[in-house]
Amino acid sequence: MASKKIAIIGGLGIIGRNFLHHLEDVGGWEIVALSRRSPDFKTKAEFISVNLRDRAETEKRLGGIKDLTHIMYAALDGGIAADSVDANLELLVNPVSVLEARNPRLERIVLQEGGKCYGRHIGPFKTPAKETDARHLPPNFYYDQEDFLRKLQKGKRWTWSALRPEPVIGFAVGNAMNLATQLAVYACVMKSYGLPLDFPGKPGTWTAVSEMTDADLLARATLFAATSPNAANQAYNVTNGTFFRWCNIWTALARFFDMEPGIVRPMLLTNFMADKAPVWDAIVKRHKLKPYKLADLAAWPFIDFVMQADWDVALDNSKRIQHGCTDVIDTQEMYLNLFARFRREKIIP
Repeated sequence: MASKKIAIIGGLGIIGRNFLHHLEDVGGWEIVALSRRSPDFKTKAEFISVNLRDRAETEKRLGGIKDLTHIMYAALDGGIAADSVDANLELLVNPVSVLEARNPRLERIVLQEGGKCYGRHIGPFKTPAKETDARHLPPNFYYDQEDFLRKLQKGKRWTWSALRPEPVIGFAVGNAMNLATQLAVYACVMKSYGLPLDFPGKPGTWTAVSEMTDADLLARATLFAATSPNAANQAYNVTNGTFFRWCNIWTALARFFDMEPGIVRPMLLTNFMADKAPVWDAIVKRHKLKPYKLADLAAWPFIDFVMQADWDVALDNSKRIQHGCTDVIDTQEMYLNLFARFRREKIIP
């Protein structure tokens, strides 16, 4: 029998599924995953489909979950456009309130936040950002979610931990906020036209300091946050731990696709890729790829958001490293490894 039992709220997002896979590899965990969809991979986890914004349905579907020791929250309402405090707070409050009240063995709740805690979505902010930095002018649903957990935890035996990654990059098909698939598909479409790999962001984005978070690294950090005594009631920045500039890695990314690196050509891919579904279908047929549609692989607003942010984005990782979560990874190597995996899996040519 597993010694630990966890509920993963948002079990099929890029964060949730990679954490689930990591727990299954580690062993010793009984896993319940909450998601509206069914898993598209083999797993021993119990999946429960539930509309978490419906309190009555949440109580009905989750009321029988017993013996939890941990909860990990990685749900999101609205994708990159998510700015609704009420909707995103509801997504957390409903399941956590139900599960916390019925599971006296609960040890820790881990909340996934992000760089938006520092206002990176608004404009330039103090870098490198530290967990102790002052909050920006609200609204920001991360603040409301964290404040809810802090208040709920008072006087309880369980503790909380919050993680703040930058864009989470990993092997996941159909995730709207995965830059690896978006960049790979964009490159393949450009190549099909015989074009070089132009950088679709602003000139400032080309040279600004940036950070990303590898999904596997985040999964390991999430396990640390869930189990380490050091992580009790703490927030941590979790990025690859190495800053980069697009201008320094773009040539290597282009070379992977046997393309010439192009120029800095600011454009919104949401617009330019809107009519490219037939182009992608032809690429799939010509190279005998797995029959994913363009919409299954890439939703363009997120990459547009990242490429239009022409200011430094840098989070200080020293706190998590000092507390015992020491992983770092090279971002260029991360992208090249993921592209190679997409190719092995016949997702890209």
